[in-house]
Amino acid sequence: MEQADSTSGGKVAESRSGSMPIRVVSPKVTILKRLANIWSFRELLVSMVRKELRIKYKNSVLGFVWSLLNPALYLVIYYIVFQKILKNEMPLYAIFLLSGLLVWNFFSNALSAATTTVVANSGIVKKVAFPREILALSSVGAAFVFFLLQATVLVLALLIFQVTPALTYVWLVPVALLALILFAGALAVALSAINVYLRDTQHLLELVLLAWFWATPVVYPFQELGVRLAQKHLLWAYFLNPVTVVVLTFQRALYAKVSPVGLNGQVVNILPTYSPLWFFMQLLIVIVVSALLFIGALAIFGRLEGNFAEEL
Repeated sequence: MEQADSTSGGKVAESRSGSMPIRVVSPKVTILKRLANIWSFRELLVSMVRKELRIKYKNSVLGFVWSLLNPALYLVIYYIVFQKILKNEMPLYAIFLLSGLLVWNFFSNALSAATTTVVANSGIVKKVAFPREILALSSVGAAFVFFLLQATVLVLALLIFQVTPALTYVWLVPVALLALILFAGALAVALSAINVYLRDTQHLLELVLLAWFWATPVVYPFQELGVRLAQKHLLWAYFLNPVTVVVLTFQRALYAKVSPVGLNGQVVNILPTYSPLWFFMQLLIVIVVSALLFIGALAIFGRLEGNFAEEL
């Protein structure tokens, strides 16, 4: 017996022995159809984002306040340790760190949650017909909400320390966020499907994210490594990391100090002197590449979801 699946355009075939149905995704399902399905179920996507937010702080007294304490604690600790105790040459290092750390936290949290989401929701995956990609995208959406909440800490820090953002670069922040959301969404959809078959993916991702973090200029200035790579004509390799471009945009727009004078009166090279147009072009490249990766991720997901029921 065969039953049509309206969300994927595939069919669910049931063996005569009465065994569990096996999803067989029709090759006629196009990427446009998958995108249309996601849009049609956008209300479900929003509901799943809300569900993830509620579950995270279920039975918690402080609730969403906990999401603000993490960046606030980073800010206080790094300010005391690096500015007061170690006398770091970089002015307002805590602001510099938080500008990039918020970006990284959103990216890493989105991928970590999305990778396991299909396996964690195996019950509804096997019983309810809906675009399964929404599970991964809801993890990205929840991570983005937490990012917005934590960003309020950065805004307050800018006001307290009287840091003036670079107004000619601030307009690039929404563009950078769009690039990061697309990139995270593409990886999230692909990894959520792969993890159904290879459960080691979620553990491997932890190691990859650890290495990725140190390959991104979050805790150290871009110029510290960028100058060395430029001398060896390898600076282009640094920008193969899309997260680097986004982090640099946030730092350039919000921290806004390119080569400030340090505590000992010496100039500290922190950020590149590229123009807003350069940043915009780099972000545009990331957006285009991420859009292509998202299309590829949907194709991978469609190819692998055929036997989700069996694997789960």
